[in-house]
Amino acid sequence: MTSDTNKTPRLGTSETGIPANLLRFMLKGWNPQSSKSLKALPNAASFILRREQLSRRFPGELLIVPTGHRKVRANDMYYAFRPGSDFYYLTGAIEPECVLVLLPNGNTHQHVLFVEPNVGKTDARFFTDRDKGELWDGRRLGVSESETRYAVSCRSLAELEPTIRVASATRTARYRILRGLSASTESLLGAIGKVQTQLDNEFAVFLSEMRLIKDASEIKALQKSVSATKRGFDDVIARLKNAKTERELEGAFWARARMEGNEPGYTSVVAAGAHACTLHWMKNDGPLRKGDLLLLDAGVEGHTFYTADITRTLPISGKFTRVQRAVYEVVLDAQRAALDAVRPGNEFTAPHDAAMAVLARGLERLGILSISAAEALQEDNQLYRRYSLHNVSHMLGLDVHDCSKARPEKYRYGKLEAGMVLTIEPGLYFQTDDLTVPPKFRGIGIRIEDDVLVTAKGHRVLSAALPREPDKVENWMRQIWKLR
Repeated sequence: MTSDTNKTPRLGTSETGIPANLLRFMLKGWNPQSSKSLKALPNAASFILRREQLSRRFPGELLIVPTGHRKVRANDMYYAFRPGSDFYYLTGAIEPECVLVLLPNGNTHQHVLFVEPNVGKTDARFFTDRDKGELWDGRRLGVSESETRYAVSCRSLAELEPTIRVASATRTARYRILRGLSASTESLLGAIGKVQTQLDNEFAVFLSEMRLIKDASEIKALQKSVSATKRGFDDVIARLKNAKTERELEGAFWARARMEGNEPGYTSVVAAGAHACTLHWMKNDGPLRKGDLLLLDAGVEGHTFYTADITRTLPISGKFTRVQRAVYEVVLDAQRAALDAVRPGNEFTAPHDAAMAVLARGLERLGILSISAAEALQEDNQLYRRYSLHNVSHMLGLDVHDCSKARPEKYRYGKLEAGMVLTIEPGLYFQTDDLTVPPKFRGIGIRIEDDVLVTAKGHRVLSAALPREPDKVENWMRQIWKLR
C-alpha cells in the first residue's frame, strides 16, 4: 500500500464517507491485469517522423507540448476529453494531463512523454478519486504501457517538474512551449516576457504549418471520416421522410457519428427553410416543411480525431421546385469552377475567386444584382458578397478549421500544395427581409460543400460519393426512402 492510500478521498458532492473496513476490503482480491496483447499504434512511425521534423527545426531548444486537461462542465462533472490537436499530431496519445517534452541533446532531442501513472488496485485512489480513479474514469495505460503503445520513452507525470527545472537551469539555449493548454505546466517556466512570447508564437505557427501537408495515414483517416459522414447523411435522409423537426435529424446524424467515430467534428448545422440563411444555425429546433429546403452541414470526427466537413442542400419533399433548382444550379456551377482551380501551384484563393465570378454572373442572370456581374466583382464594389457572405475554402484535418495559426503567406495568401486538404463550399443566402431580392427567392439558403485533397496533378474529391447534381440528389433521396 502506498503512502497516498490514506489520503482523504476525493468524493462527489452526493457521496458519503468511506469506512476503514471498506477501504481495506476494496484493496483485496483483484486479479492482476496483463498487458501482453498491447501493441504499438499501427502508424507509430508517422508520429516519430513528425517529432523528428520538429526537432530539426528547433535544434538544441527545450520544446514542450501539453495535451491539456479535462474541463469542468458543472461542479464535479466533466466534458469528454479531447487531446490537444498538436499534441495528438506528435504522439497519438489520447489521455488527459500528458505532456510531450523534447529534451535538448546536442543539436537533436530526446523525446519523452510524461503520463499519469497507473497504480493499479494497490492504491485506494482507484475507487476514491472520482477525477482520476480507475473505477470512475477507466483504466489508464500508465508509464510502461504508454511506452509500448506510443513507441516513445515515457515517464511518470510526477517527474515532469524536476525534469523541466533541470533542463531549464542547465540549458544553453532557449525553451518553447505551446501555450493555452496547461497553466500548471506553463507555471513551471516562470514569467513570460516579450521575447518569450515571440518564441512561443513561432513554435505554435510552425506546428500549424507542419499540419498543412497531410501524410498517407492522415489522408486515410480523413477518408474514413468522410465515408462515415456519407452514411450519416443517408441516415438523415431516411429520417427526413417522416421527421417533423430539425432536432430529429440532428439526432440521426449524431447517432452515426457516435457509432463510427468520437462524435460530430463540430456542432451540426441542420437548417430548414430560412434557417439556412443563418450560416452557423446550430439551434436546430425548427420545424420541417415539405416545400422548403434543408441545409445539412455536418461531419463525423473519427477515432483518430480527423474530421469531415460536408454540406448538402436537400429538398424536404424529395424534389426541388423550379425556383430552388435555379438557385441550386448557380451554386453548383460555382463549385465546379472552384474545383477546377484546385491544383498545386495555384493560389489558395483561386478556387474562391473562380466561384465568386460564377456566383456574380448567376446573381445577374437571376435578376438579383442591380448592376452587371463585372461591376459587382470590381474590388471597390464586391456587391455579390451580400448574398454569398463567406469564403469558399478552409483547411481541414484534426480541426474542422485546421492549421489556424499558420502565417497568411503560407495559408490564406499562399500556394496550394500536394497533400493539402481543404473544403470547397460556395453558397447563396437570400434573407427573408432583404428587399433587394425578388420575393420568390427570399428565405432560400443553399450551400454545397466537399472535402478535397490536392494531388500532384490536380485534386481528388474525398466526398465524391455524396451526390451533388440536383437530379442525382433527388434520386439519392428516392432510393433511400424506397429501401428504408
